Amino acid sequence: MKLDRFLLLVGISVGVLLATFATLAAAGPEVDVGGIPLGQEVLPKAPPGSYLTPEDQAKLDKGGEKYQFEAEVNRMMKLIINSLYKTKEIFLRELISNASDALDKIRFKSLQDKTALGENTDLKITIVADKEGKTLTLTDTGVGMTKADLKTNLGTIAKSGTADFISTMEHQKNGSNLIGQFGVGFYSAFLVADRVTVISKNNADKQYIWESTSESDFRIIEDPRGNTLGRGTQIVLHLKDEALEYISEKKLRELVKHYSEFINFPIYLWSERTETEQVPIEEEEAADDMDDTVEDVTEKKDDSKPKFKEVSKHIAEWELINNQKPIWTRRPSTIQEEEYNDFYKAFAKDTEAPLAHNHFRAEGEVEFQSIIFIPKRPSPAFLQSGDDWTHNLKLFVRRVFITDELPGFLPRWLSFLKGLVDSDEIPLNVSRETLQQHAILKVIKKKVIAKAIDMMKSLASKDTEKYLEFFTNYGNAIKLGIIEDASVKKKLVPLLRFRSSHDGNYTSLEDYYSRMRKGQPQIYFITGQNLEEFMGSPFVERLIARGYEVLYFLDPIDEYLSNALVDYKYKKLQHVGKAGLKYGDEDEKSADKIKEQEEEFQPLKDYLKERLSKWVDTVKISHQLTTSPCAVLSSEYGVSGTMERILQAQALGNKEDFRTAMYLNMKKVFEINPDHPLIIQMLAKVKAGKSADLDDSIYVLFESTAIASGFAVRNATEFAKKVENVVRQKLGVDLDKVANVEVAPAPAVEDAKEKDAGKEDDIETSEEGEKIEEVDDGHDEL
Repeated sequence: MKLDRFLLLVGISVGVLLATFATLAAAGPEVDVGGIPLGQEVLPKAPPGSYLTPEDQAKLDKGGEKYQFEAEVNRMMKLIINSLYKTKEIFLRELISNASDALDKIRFKSLQDKTALGENTDLKITIVADKEGKTLTLTDTGVGMTKADLKTNLGTIAKSGTADFISTMEHQKNGSNLIGQFGVGFYSAFLVADRVTVISKNNADKQYIWESTSESDFRIIEDPRGNTLGRGTQIVLHLKDEALEYISEKKLRELVKHYSEFINFPIYLWSERTETEQVPIEEEEAADDMDDTVEDVTEKKDDSKPKFKEVSKHIAEWELINNQKPIWTRRPSTIQEEEYNDFYKAFAKDTEAPLAHNHFRAEGEVEFQSIIFIPKRPSPAFLQSGDDWTHNLKLFVRRVFITDELPGFLPRWLSFLKGLVDSDEIPLNVSRETLQQHAILKVIKKKVIAKAIDMMKSLASKDTEKYLEFFTNYGNAIKLGIIEDASVKKKLVPLLRFRSSHDGNYTSLEDYYSRMRKGQPQIYFITGQNLEEFMGSPFVERLIARGYEVLYFLDPIDEYLSNALVDYKYKKLQHVGKAGLKYGDEDEKSADKIKEQEEEFQPLKDYLKERLSKWVDTVKISHQLTTSPCAVLSSEYGVSGTMERILQAQALGNKEDFRTAMYLNMKKVFEINPDHPLIIQMLAKVKAGKSADLDDSIYVLFESTAIASGFAVRNATEFAKKVENVVRQKLGVDLDKVANVEVAPAPAVEDAKEKDAGKEDDIETSEEGEKIEEVDDGHDEL
């Protein structure tokens, strides 16, 4: 579009929106554009499109003063259309935002001058779509524009009356930060319109009309109808053919709810629809419809039900679109819990009330308001791949929705949070579409994360039952935060909960710490898949028997958590399935006993290490076993059996990777119970020189123990064969005896010529089973 037209549109956007809405609000029931009561409000009747009659339009085209746009407008128009805005639909947000600014201005002025509002005290915004005229009309009852304002504001690139207003207010130091400055927002009107008409009435001037077709000039003329607005601005967009979708009431309703639902002022949409209703048939009408057939009198008496007919009814009325109020602008002490729940359901499109919320206002370095919620249930894609969670936090500027595309703003471990941030200080580019990289955003992010943690701590301290519900759903997120974010690790650790051998219920590390035995040097835990597996594990036998408490790490992520959470209050977290466990009450007497057992069982230890050298690095006397004969442990810096299964189950993992292969092939520690009769008998066999009879038994014992210890079988086929041999020995079946089975060989390979024999040459069968003859047309090539 041309430069002058573009500048014209820019000016129109600012002035027209303000004046249009002001005009409609000012119009009372006695004005021609008339009013109909709606509650306590007076709304104008909706016109069939533009408020200008064809005669008025003709006067505007011929008369008035013509002005040239400032230079470079054409280049600015191209920039706006091609680069500034992502989508055309943004125009409605921009125009409504400008209208809201105009309403804020007149309200602010009325605080200083009580006569500023006059008789037009109804501050609102109205939208009318005319399908026949292909126009979209927006009206506000704001401050409006004088003739000079129309020429200055709508004929200059990025000239904003709001900017001047703010500058004046700042010098007066009256704090007008609620007044917005939206740059070239008005120019967005030309994304969807090829002609824009602005009608505006300011208290200090007559009512004027400004119009441009985005060419090189624009016209301004005194409105021949006089003062029809009362005060405010009306913008009429003559839509392009490719933008007619914005005449749809449904589309307009969606856009207002998406971008401008929380504007301070009511937004009304003129809605027309046809409804059918059942009405009773009048007696006279029923009598005319009776046929000439004589009916039985008794039948007439029985037919006592009234007869109805369908009648179509045309309904046209103002519909309030933004009925959801921005409760975050109110003080938390004035808001009931039910109000928060209702707001969350509407805001997050959820059917259930949230588990918790935190409504706060940040002051100081950056001022903003925010409400964050914890949904009752996680989404199906919780902590999974994808970027849907990046849209959970919405950004507003002065209650106008800006964006929910904030990748990197919330960390992944807080991806379940939903909420909003509203600030007057968030730095935006001219289109408000792209956030600038600014320190303010980092400050806001830091405070939101801190408030989220405070919300969880408050829930944990005030409502244990509800917190356990939260942790059951979102505990993995807390653990992920400890693993990935060192800056919040210390704050998140108290929020952890684990099942415990103490009573089987969830417990915190602090509660475990308070129950630790005298001199206990470590916090004991075990990883696995379920409680039954833990209770039958050989690793916990002696610990539980002696009265020590063991934490049960049930989730796969706990394996990674144990690497990130090394200690708690200087007490090391010790995996009981790894070497290095200590009780803290070991003395010289027990040490001497162990030394004696080590020497006594040395022949068996040497033999076991020799036979199991492929998988075992060390064989030692166990300090943990009571009823089990042996256990397989990882080395102190190795991986547990659960972690091995995780590494092997990685669908996209590379088992040839150096680190993965190292962990999977790392040799184990084989502990034996010197008090178990099986181990005692094995020692006797080795000392008697009958160790060869033990080979299969040793292998089966090791593999079965490894399975009980949480490790996977090294070679399932070999393990099955060894088990079979042990069973054969138990039943007295010869190890060399095999099953007597006759195996019939498969037919010989069919000769190629025989394969082709019997086939019909050049015959194909269609999908319907029809035979189709191929016709040789003499062409061998395609």
